[in-house]
Amino acid sequence: MSKEQLADLTQPQRDRLAFVELRARFIGEIRRQDLVSRFGIQSAAATRDLALYKDLAPGNIEYDAKGKSYVLGTDFQPVFEFPPERVMSWLTQGFGDGEPMLLKAWVPSESPSRLTHPNLDVLASLTRAIHAKRPVEISYHSMSSGASKRVIVPFALVDTGLRWHVRAFDRRSGEFRDFVVTRIEAPTLLNEEPQANERPDNDIQWTRIVELDFVPHPRLERPEIIKMDYGMTDGSIRMRVRAAVAGYMLLRWSVDCSPDHHLKEEQYRLWLSDPLALYGVENAKLAPGYRPPASALKK
Repeated sequence: MSKEQLADLTQPQRDRLAFVELRARFIGEIRRQDLVSRFGIQSAAATRDLALYKDLAPGNIEYDAKGKSYVLGTDFQPVFEFPPERVMSWLTQGFGDGEPMLLKAWVPSESPSRLTHPNLDVLASLTRAIHAKRPVEISYHSMSSGASKRVIVPFALVDTGLRWHVRAFDRRSGEFRDFVVTRIEAPTLLNEEPQANERPDNDIQWTRIVELDFVPHPRLERPEIIKMDYGMTDGSIRMRVRAAVAGYMLLRWSVDCSPDHHLKEEQYRLWLSDPLALYGVENAKLAPGYRPPASALKK
């Protein structure tokens, strides 16, 4: 699809075609009803949009008569250049799926950029596997063991605040683990069903919900200001999070998780009032100052 061809289309048409491409590339399929639901258009208009995209970008999507949907073509080449941030916001929050545009901000603002971004082709293979509930063969680069071939069964993306992980069952170790997306290469979707033990409802760390209670750090002379900063209504922040992401969150928000609140550095404005809430959380080692109970260390 050339720039001239795109320029001949209306902005609403380009937005719908961009949505077609996002669905096909990152989910693996798109149906007429997806366009109808997203844009509030008639079925006939959705059919025309799909036909138009297919004509303008031959090989990008193919009709699957059995599934009654358009699926990713074997010769796919992206037409729209989506920034990784836009793709991740669409995948995880459901917005930003129109044509990428440079928009003027309503008020001046700055937001720190991420240092790393996932390769969108790798990400697309993983998200298609998540949607299709299929295993993926990957080449993975680990800090401990270097490069290796693995087969994983991914089921969710995890934003740690610093980088993106994919939560998956790892057939090599026989465990559910987090895999850093930027360390994954050459993902290949396997046409097979996951085994029963590989499904997310068997991931104890994922299904377990941990209740955390944050209070202003006891060392601070003006705790009322911290209460204002975080909108505390009763002197604390109570959160319920998955055990699989608890350690990342506590690290990201610089929460002192030591039992005696001994971390004195300036960034620690909150204290986890009950560190025992992290007992049995595998990634609790990431939580600043956390120490497992003495009984656990003796085992």
